[in-house]
Amino acid sequence: MTTPVPAYRRILLKLSGEALMGEVGFGIDALTVNRIADEIREIHAMGVQLALVTGGGNIFRGLMASQSGTDRVAGDHMGMLATVINSLALQDALEKRDVSTRVMSAIEMRAVAEPYIRRRAVRHLEKGRVIVIAAGTGNPYFTTDSAAALRAMEVRADILLKATRVDGIYSADPEKDPKAILYDRLTYRQVLERGLKVMDTTAISLCMDNNMQIVVFNLNRPGNIRRVVLGEHVGSTVGG
Repeated sequence: MTTPVPAYRRILLKLSGEALMGEVGFGIDALTVNRIADEIREIHAMGVQLALVTGGGNIFRGLMASQSGTDRVAGDHMGMLATVINSLALQDALEKRDVSTRVMSAIEMRAVAEPYIRRRAVRHLEKGRVIVIAAGTGNPYFTTDSAAALRAMEVRADILLKATRVDGIYSADPEKDPKAILYDRLTYRQVLERGLKVMDTTAISLCMDNNMQIVVFNLNRPGNIRRVVLGEHVGSTVGG
């Protein structure tokens, strides 16, 4: 049997907090986390180096809290801590599958995670460890999408994958507008000019400035991560 050849040597996978809550509506769904861990293990076994960035929206959203009266900086820090919880859940699921994993946090908390240091992160990847990067950039006012774009550049990933609950980038929210159009390919400028809410403008601009290709796909379709890594066209692609 021929071993599949991945199209990318090193990837950064952005997982939203909502992706981890599955159908339960809040928090972490163990079945969903285990399924994601199974897919990551399969990709890891191909020799692909994986960096993961987690969101925290399944537990806490700093921006939403600020709209209800919480100080924005405090709310963003609370959201960063939520990403650490998600990262530890992923680490536990991966290590139960014999995948060596390191959680690295932009906010120092040595009892549960390593501090994020770029050279150390790259070294972990070179040694075949999966790294889960938590706490965003460590700064308020920056989303985990911006953190994913930044870390993708720092570790020199070949591509940035964004896993969502829908099939790609639409002209409107497909969960609210049944007439929303699914885009196959877009340029960075088209995403910015049309105000498409796939990632925030900081993340898109950073990817545009550094020519980092983005693939947005549906995480709820089993095998999609594998298909993207093998070079199949899945979801929507954003490039130059």
